[in-house]
Amino acid sequence: MSEHKNPFFEPYGTPHDTVPFDRIRLEDYEEAFMEGIRRDNEQIEKTINNPEKPTFDNTIINTEEDEGYYDLLSRVSTVFFNLLSAETNDEMDALAQKMQPILTQHSNDVRLNPRLFERIRQVHLHHRRLTPEEKRLLDNCYEGFVRSGALLDDAGKERLRQLTEEASMLTLQFSQNLLKENKAYTLDITDEEQLDGLPDTARDAAAQTAREQGKQGWVFTLDMPSYSPFMTYSTQRALRKQMYMARNTECTHDNAENNIDICKRLINLRREIAQLLGYKTYADYVLRHRMASNSRNVYRLLDDLINAYKPTAIKEREELKALYEKEHKPKAKSQEPKTKMMPWDTAFYSHKLQMKKYNLDQEMLRPYFELSNVIKGVFGLANRLYGITFKENKDIPVYHPDVKAYEVFDKDGSYLAVFYADFHPRKGKQGGAWMTEYQGQYIDKKGENVRPHVSVVMNLTKPTADKPALLTLGEVETFLHEFGHSLHGMFANTRFESLSGTNVWWDFVELPSQFMENYAVEKEFLRTFAFHYQTGEPIPDELIQRIVKSRNFMAATACLRQVSFGLLDMAYYTQREEFADDIIAFEKKAWKKAILGTQLPDTCMTVQFSHIMAGGYAAGYYSYKWAEVLDADAFSLFKRHGIFDQQTAQSFRDNILSKGGTEHPMTLYKRFRGGEPTIDALLKRNGITRRKKQ
Repeated sequence: MSEHKNPFFEPYGTPHDTVPFDRIRLEDYEEAFMEGIRRDNEQIEKTINNPEKPTFDNTIINTEEDEGYYDLLSRVSTVFFNLLSAETNDEMDALAQKMQPILTQHSNDVRLNPRLFERIRQVHLHHRRLTPEEKRLLDNCYEGFVRSGALLDDAGKERLRQLTEEASMLTLQFSQNLLKENKAYTLDITDEEQLDGLPDTARDAAAQTAREQGKQGWVFTLDMPSYSPFMTYSTQRALRKQMYMARNTECTHDNAENNIDICKRLINLRREIAQLLGYKTYADYVLRHRMASNSRNVYRLLDDLINAYKPTAIKEREELKALYEKEHKPKAKSQEPKTKMMPWDTAFYSHKLQMKKYNLDQEMLRPYFELSNVIKGVFGLANRLYGITFKENKDIPVYHPDVKAYEVFDKDGSYLAVFYADFHPRKGKQGGAWMTEYQGQYIDKKGENVRPHVSVVMNLTKPTADKPALLTLGEVETFLHEFGHSLHGMFANTRFESLSGTNVWWDFVELPSQFMENYAVEKEFLRTFAFHYQTGEPIPDELIQRIVKSRNFMAATACLRQVSFGLLDMAYYTQREEFADDIIAFEKKAWKKAILGTQLPDTCMTVQFSHIMAGGYAAGYYSYKWAEVLDADAFSLFKRHGIFDQQTAQSFRDNILSKGGTEHPMTLYKRFRGGEPTIDALLKRNGITRRKKQ
């Protein structure tokens, strides 16, 4: 039996130097983390003890010339933390708890090293003849150290260490609590009558989940492919309420997974960090490096959206309420009280209203959205726009049998990237959908363009024993969204990895993803892949017309929902004094002007709002609406020239997708579009007429 070698310590020897998931053992991570920290410290010592005058080359970029050099700490961190979201277990979680404070301490040691910062400061003061990209990297490096406390006195630095180390542990705990709470709940049904209203796809999936868990009957979970159909179709109002309350009270219970105090502490930690660095609020600190620039502009956007969309949203709500009340009208001479529409009724009656107005139902569409066909359609779209092709390569190791690995080739046939796709929910996987990288793009010292390895992780409907994975239109949109992020990564073409791909300002990063969602309701695109999984018949024109007509169904309500999340985010991170309010009560007040339905006393979004508590969107959730303005404006150019117009697509690739963070995002956008965006294209797309000012 051969001795095991830590795969992080040697060349991977895999296709395109991809991660050898099949060779990595749990114990390899800690060993590689500690050795990576040691190598980091050794490299920093070489840099700060260099007797030569500080220059861009000997201080800002890595001067290591050894053959096969790589950043070990980055290598192991990337794999470990990606898998902590996509394929974790109790042992991984425990190791994360152990390593997180060590890694945060090391990061602080680097950023708060006065001798290293002094060299960077000298380069920043006296640099000459740098390219625009080199200047951008230098500015980012200098600003990064300053924003991490390099200018603080010793007492300030020590306090910052304490705050950041505590915050890093709490964000990890937040995520682990949420995953445990989400996976702990199941709705177990053994009486078939309680499945009334549910389509076969939902029943079959629940039966399969029951079998996987060794249970009888049907099991429903809080994962979206299970939860969403149940809330949409189940006629069992009491069970809908049970599911709704289970999902919307996650991490509020009196147990070890309660996130309320964690959220309070994170809000205060971030406020104190910002104030220690000279900002009044955490939002001021964050928005310094955002397209929005300041909280005034964020609130202006959110208020503009409320003013434009709320009148229509109120009409949508009244229409829904009227349908509910018609069905729940007490019988003549009946003593039973009039019931009120509740949040667990919204999806159910929205579906009924959509059927009434458009005769459209997501179950009608599922047979045309078989996953393998959707994959062909999405890949085919990328081919028509940019000429790239995808080829599955089973020799590339993957971390779970569900994952597919593809080689991506550019229009000239050259290798472009590796693309991993992880489609379905499972026990050790966080909810939601995201794009990440196992290797970023950069140009090495020999001039070789090192291509990226990008990964898209989703929680789409699973196949069953009788049917393949049949997606909803919403899931197709999710795939397109994350695929847009992946194109941003795959087309990266910059010199430095820290400026490549999705390494852009947060309120610009959603443009490529939300742009791709536009194609989901375009007939020309649907025609390329939407074939019935049994008969092979294309999706009928009449059904496509109904999709297009219903595109803006409840659009204003959906907009206000996103705006409400933005308001909540800003309310927390514009705090100037210690936050001591009751989280649940504060939440309900913070987003009130964007909420139309009933607010329940026990539900709480904050404690499961990963984006702003553990996911990098703190004081930045408005980015989704900001980017929606950009994507509607950008897509209007494609609508004018043709949605598959290659010349327009090439311009989008050259000016947006390949540039990463090498220039200011508005500069890139204006170069593509010819001017700054306005809200007009978004309003037009959503069928909203702006109210005239009196």
